[in-house]
Amino acid sequence: MRPEGTTSARDDTDQVEDAPTLDTDLPSEGDQEGVVEEAPRTPEVDRGALILQGLRSAAAWSWRFLLVVAAAVVILYIVGRIWVGVLPIILALIVSSVLWPTVRWLRAHRWPGGLAAATVLLGALGVFGGIIAAIAPGVGGQLRQVADNAAAGADIVLDWLSGPPVNLQSEQLDDYVTRATQWLESRASIVAEGALSTITAVGSILVTTVLVLVLTFFFLKDGHRFLPWVRKSVGRTAGLYLTEALARIWVTLGGFLRAQAVVAAVDSLFIGLGLVILQVPLAFALAVITFFLSFIPIVGAFVAGGLAVLVALVSLGWGAALWVLAIVLLVQQLESTFVAPLMHSRVMAMHPVIVLLGVAAGGTLWGVLGAFLAVPVLASALTLMRFGSEHLDLRTGELHVDDLRNVTAEGREAAARAESEAPLFQLRARQAYLQAQDEQGAARVAMLGRTTEIAASLRDRLLSPIRRRDRDDLEDTDATRS
Repeated sequence: MRPEGTTSARDDTDQVEDAPTLDTDLPSEGDQEGVVEEAPRTPEVDRGALILQGLRSAAAWSWRFLLVVAAAVVILYIVGRIWVGVLPIILALIVSSVLWPTVRWLRAHRWPGGLAAATVLLGALGVFGGIIAAIAPGVGGQLRQVADNAAAGADIVLDWLSGPPVNLQSEQLDDYVTRATQWLESRASIVAEGALSTITAVGSILVTTVLVLVLTFFFLKDGHRFLPWVRKSVGRTAGLYLTEALARIWVTLGGFLRAQAVVAAVDSLFIGLGLVILQVPLAFALAVITFFLSFIPIVGAFVAGGLAVLVALVSLGWGAALWVLAIVLLVQQLESTFVAPLMHSRVMAMHPVIVLLGVAAGGTLWGVLGAFLAVPVLASALTLMRFGSEHLDLRTGELHVDDLRNVTAEGREAAARAESEAPLFQLRARQAYLQAQDEQGAARVAMLGRTTEIAASLRDRLLSPIRRRDRDDLEDTDATRS
């Protein structure tokens, strides 16, 4: 027997050897409990594989995006090369979309197509020419008054600059005037070239105007034959979608221009009325300019208002200019709050930021004409995007044919075809979902099996030394008793 509290070398050795650990040391082959093999480790997810998968997805999206951008660049390049022929077509389509309702009404009352188109086009030209003829005499007489007042206004500005807080000396003003004169004299050749380019531009404008008038006549006369020709050329299925898409663009374009005409009329009417009350020269001419510039959303109204304020300043002084500025701001605020949302809500839903960016981009790239065409082009592009979105929703089952407002019978047939394909896409989505669920279930089962094996291995490795130690203690106890 051993005294209590003492241990033999054999016991120390057994305790060291049999201590429960998670190392890879396993019991010896002679142990009665058997040999427990090391459990296989759980397979780890390789970060490199996940990164590679993400890069593959990003590359797939990137080359598709670059391909779309390259196609857009090629299209824009081709349009730019033939812009002289494209511009009259675009302008003729815009004018035709405004005049078409009247032509359609005359055709419904059994007018011949050519006679209806010619009558409406000549009537529109007569109205426009009448407006120009009405304002021309007054503009000619009042321009001299404005020029004289501009000279007096320049003297007033010079007097203001010579006083506080600017305090420019007369010698400095003379020096600035001399420098400006020398700069203009040095640029005389450039001015001459600009005059020649202006003459060329005027000639180009006249030619473009004639082409627009001729194309507008034919569009009004034979435009109703275009969509059947499209369906015949591209095939029935594609023709259904193209017919509805082009018809929606036509409706959106005409509706936008008519709504903008109402907005422009409100601006020109009330601003012109304020100018008449204040007895500002060129009031009627400024009202007409405000009407036409208002077709350039946001920017055009501010330019027209600034021109009216400038004329009031050089003609009547600071007080009248401030009153004109207040009238312009008030009219534009009321128009943008009440009139424009009411008129545009049924035609398009474009945020003012999108309109402003589109006008800025169009004006930067193509000048005044680009600023004018920016919003119609954006409206047409958004119409196509909404049309495509609706047909996607039809195929996903989120929309039905009765939920849409199709413009043509072909559009309703195309929507019905898209809705009939919804069960097929839903079946594919269901199969993909079930496949993903099966893969997740198999992963869970595999993980559970691995977890069970690891738990059993840990249990055997922890309990076997304890059982051996208990057995050895029992043998020692028996030997001691004996």
